[in-house]
Amino acid sequence: MTTLFDVEAQAAPAAAGPRPRYRVAGLDISLTGTGVATLGGTTRVPTTGRRKDTIVQRNARMKHITDTVLTEVGHVDLACVEGPVAYTTPGGSTWDRGGLWWRIVSALLERDIPVAVVSPTARAKYATGSGASRKAAVLESAQRRYGAILESDDEADALILRAMGMEWLGTPLAEVPDGHRAALAGVQWPDREAVQAR
Repeated sequence: MTTLFDVEAQAAPAAAGPRPRYRVAGLDISLTGTGVATLGGTTRVPTTGRRKDTIVQRNARMKHITDTVLTEVGHVDLACVEGPVAYTTPGGSTWDRGGLWWRIVSALLERDIPVAVVSPTARAKYATGSGASRKAAVLESAQRRYGAILESDDEADALILRAMGMEWLGTPLAEVPDGHRAALAGVQWPDREAVQAR
């Protein structure tokens, strides 16, 4: 797990006095490795499965991921979740990926946690300036900008999602160029005043 306490302390303006501390989580939901970023750092929830798994096994896998993610997230003011990829994207387990995404998002909403949905291109643009950037570029940018040691691109994506939420709430983790910040405009944000009042 990568701790970001020092990174956030450095990002705070020295003369600005106390500032609101928002609890924001970033979630890159995946069957093989869900990335989670919170105030306490980043982590990854890895699982494996097989195409011939029974429906009981598939359900148990998704329940394990969901339960672990919710434990890691805890109680936050905002969860920034990467939106699902297009159904036309190559790869198997389309229904399971979609089911897991909805399972986690529904659980967050049932906890009364506001959810922001960030497209993969907006996440990449905020990280690198280009919505077409590959995961390796996002990982490199996240490590450089936030001084974090990240073990996977899943963790990097989650950290970028969390950073976007912090920026939207007026407490950025680090300065980003205006072209990167423009990615915030394409996010499906919840009501800002409701989040800030939590």
